[in-house]
Amino acid sequence: MAEQILFDKLVFVDRLTRAGISEEQARAQAEALHEALRDSVATKADMHAEIARLESRIELAVRDLTIRGGIIAAAAIGILASMKYFGG
Repeated sequence: MAEQILFDKLVFVDRLTRAGISEEQARAQAEALHEALRDSVATKADMHAEIARLESRIELAVRDLTIRGGIIAAAAIGILASMKYFGG
């Protein structure tokens, strides 16, 4: 499970109320910010998981390209050999 973003809503509400915002508005803003952080911010664990997934896909792509390159080289050698021995 991904780690949580640390956000102290009480400290946030306290700072807003000291700055002159009503407690009701401060609580609403704190809840909205908490939801936004919780739902849309990637954590380090999220990033590490995504990096691992992408590295795996890159390894598969490199392997597939290596295999295709080998097949193309073998086909080219076969074509050249057939041209040499059978005329062309």
